[in-house]
Amino acid sequence: MVLYNSIASALTGSGSSSYSTLAVDYIKTWFLDDETKMNPNLNYAQMQRGPTGQTGSHTGILDLKGMAKIVTGIEIFRKMNCTDWTGDLDSRMNDWTNEYIQWLESAAISLEEEAAPNNHGTFWYNQVAALKILVGDIPGALNVTNTYFAKQYMSQITANGEQPLEAVRTRPYHYHAYNLAAMITNARLSAYAGDPSVWSKTTNEGSTIRTALDFAMTLNAANSNETSYTAELYPSVAAVGAIYGDPEGRYADFLAEREPTYAEEAWFLWNQPLRVGEEESKAIQGSGTASARGSQVTSLAGNKGNGARERGGVGSWVLIMLVGVGLQASFAL
Repeated sequence: MVLYNSIASALTGSGSSSYSTLAVDYIKTWFLDDETKMNPNLNYAQMQRGPTGQTGSHTGILDLKGMAKIVTGIEIFRKMNCTDWTGDLDSRMNDWTNEYIQWLESAAISLEEEAAPNNHGTFWYNQVAALKILVGDIPGALNVTNTYFAKQYMSQITANGEQPLEAVRTRPYHYHAYNLAAMITNARLSAYAGDPSVWSKTTNEGSTIRTALDFAMTLNAANSNETSYTAELYPSVAAVGAIYGDPEGRYADFLAEREPTYAEEAWFLWNQPLRVGEEESKAIQGSGTASARGSQVTSLAGNKGNGARERGGVGSWVLIMLVGVGLQASFAL
């Protein structure tokens, strides 16, 4: 909600809009207003009931994995000088976040989640790195992502791209896509903090994030009765195609076959460019986004570098922000 409304607000070209007002009200209600805000901890998340005491469990830390999206929305408000997101609100949000970071880095149940070898650990690093970016601790954010890629990541992907810790779950298709989205998010956070080299980081068995995606694309959700989760993988397909390239059009073709109008999905905005091809052009035409990918999509995305910034349009820097900070908008919340 915060993410999508911040994007919509930025694209209006105004410092204030109904979208930014709605998103800011949400942030205030959840984190800042005394009457309604949550405390900066998850002491009772996924609470365990019974005679031993009603306390939270480490798995409850996952409940705030969506903080990465909220950070993205606030970063967009900062970049666009949103008048609804005032200096006072920004300062209070930083105060709340610093308290929450301190809890995440010291509470026993949080440290247990940090140590989890599977998607739970991956998402813990998402959350902490994003929060450190929010409060301006870029070296701290980079340290968090570096730790993930030196520890959990190294044993999460086998030589053929399998994620064994997710494969053993009751919903293997879902969990492959789930952890993949978190891995991609950690890589984007690392790149935003100054180290994009993690995209080529290999695991103990020589695999990369791309290897994991290629394997996940071979899975059939129907085989494990998970057809309701089929589309969960699609944003990661677009992300890998955008980052690693898609010269043979495998990723664009995969999406076009399964979701012909995928270009109308929000995640396509910050997962460009894919291959310029007939199928992708059809997807864009079907969504009403543009008459052809070359005429509009490239003008928005550019090379994700200085050229795009120099064009100066709101769409250009919003896209840059989303590619850099914006992460996956496909978490199974």
